Amino acid sequence: MEIRTLRAFVEVVRQGGFSNAAKAILATQSTVSKAVRQLEDELGLPLLDRLGHSSRLTAAGEIVYRRAAVMLAEREDLVSELDELRGLTRGVLRLGLPPLGSNILFAPLFALYRQRFPGIEIKLHQHGSRRLEEMVLAGEMDLAGSLLPVAPDFAWQSIHQEPIVALLPASHRLAGAARVDLGDLAADPFLLFQEGFAIDTVLQAACERRGLKPQVAVRSAQADFLVELVAAGVGVTFLPRMIADQRPRPGVARVLLDEPGTDWHMALVWRKGGYLSRAALAWLDLSREVLAANAAAA
Repeated sequence: MEIRTLRAFVEVVRQGGFSNAAKAILATQSTVSKAVRQLEDELGLPLLDRLGHSSRLTAAGEIVYRRAAVMLAEREDLVSELDELRGLTRGVLRLGLPPLGSNILFAPLFALYRQRFPGIEIKLHQHGSRRLEEMVLAGEMDLAGSLLPVAPDFAWQSIHQEPIVALLPASHRLAGAARVDLGDLAADPFLLFQEGFAIDTVLQAACERRGLKPQVAVRSAQADFLVELVAAGVGVTFLPRMIADQRPRPGVARVLLDEPGTDWHMALVWRKGGYLSRAALAWLDLSREVLAANAAAA
């Protein structure tokens, strides 16, 4: 069983097909197909149930995918640790940040980090938090920003905790309220972020705890677009308070969401027990330093 065949198989699953997997690993589609067939022949079991142009994991495929992802992550750790043992003079920080809130929380850190460590290259990925978590577990990134709570597979360091506010049309019956809960808004169309954004997971979990099944009218990856839809009277949306404060909009009221378990708690996460490069440890140390300075100034 070779690393290249495992990598090809994992990318087919991760990228959703042979064509995208080939692009991800800079190979031809026929090379990827051959590698997956070779792996299936070696194991003596089908790993993918091929349905026309799409495919899905078989029971055996699910096991192999889970194990292979861990093996590939361990290999990345091995390479990184040996590189540092050789005394790298230029490091690499593989960092994943979600689109929501990163401009406020992490842009200042970038400036300080570049000043202190100009020789370290930052390879930045931006996705929803759930996708970032998958990439961390696969060994593709050292650190990522995600919302708490996270799975036990992760270690984490808190960055910032913020309440969520509901954004309502100014004509809404509760636009002048001091606070609302999800039950108050259950009859309104919800305007939510796309699946994969952790704030969406937090809100859905809170609705499930209350036994609520709100109507989701629109999903978007753009906070500004959701705010404009609220102003147009399409429905209600939810943002962390500091992000909502950056987007004042005539015709939109902001009301504190009084709902247990819905605080927006951003953290940096990494694979528990995984190897962290000196570049990643330096980012964590700087994050703690900035947080301590902010707390002292408050």
